[in-house]
Amino acid sequence: MSVPAWFEVILRSITALIVLFFITKFLGRKQITQLTLFEYIIAITIGSIVAEISTGIEKNFLYGIYSLLVWSLLPLGILFLSLKSKKFRDFIDGTPKVIIKEGKIQEDTLTKEKYTVDDLTELLRKKNAFNLADVEFAVLEPNGDLNVLLKKENQPITPKDIQLQVAPEKEAKTVISEGQILDEALGETVFNRAWLKAELEKLNVALDNVFIGQIDSYGKLTVDIYDDKIQLPNSQERALLLATLKKCQADLELFTLATESKPAQEMYKLNAKRIENMVNRIKPFLVE
Repeated sequence: MSVPAWFEVILRSITALIVLFFITKFLGRKQITQLTLFEYIIAITIGSIVAEISTGIEKNFLYGIYSLLVWSLLPLGILFLSLKSKKFRDFIDGTPKVIIKEGKIQEDTLTKEKYTVDDLTELLRKKNAFNLADVEFAVLEPNGDLNVLLKKENQPITPKDIQLQVAPEKEAKTVISEGQILDEALGETVFNRAWLKAELEKLNVALDNVFIGQIDSYGKLTVDIYDDKIQLPNSQERALLLATLKKCQADLELFTLATESKPAQEMYKLNAKRIENMVNRIKPFLVE
């Protein structure tokens, strides 16, 4: 009894999918934008072979599987040779190309890589570089991605630039999901259910109206609610801390003027200056 053609197509497709799944897990999981030219060609060919295996019912099924295995194992051989020889790796994968150097476009390189000015400006916009004058270096990677280094004056200021020591940033913990408190995640923080419910009360939000709630490394609770029409109040804790520090500074300066004791004046003036320096250093982190 012969198998119906439609059933054979289904059987072939399922088998090819299973084989391809295990081959893909074995080879790794690069994104499309990370594929080199050679890997892109391999991926297209494998896709064509799988399509032929699924629908080519008049052809031998095992021959298709053999071909699929050959084309899937071929990258492993290429990878082994690439690890052994840099010249071979550069030939297969290509090398990074400097497109902009010291703020100047390298026209010869741009033409050689078959990129137009419009292509370049498009890639720059994807890196939030809308003005060519802001770019110091730009390197075209073998996978077609463009990495951009802005000029020093156009780079965002970091704590290191102002010699500010900051605590390491920690991963935000999701403690509420779809109206349910995640006790395991909450237990990884220093907070408990009572604190969490108190914070929700400050925001005037019911637990079952919270789609997701996260606690950041500063201990601040941020929630997204189901009812988007409700406007959540902004947290004033950091602003209140900043205002309190400024008030302490002002009080010390006032005490300096109010006393006639020279030692007391020096003490008040010194501590007022210390608070002023501290406020200037932590102000970027307290202004939301």
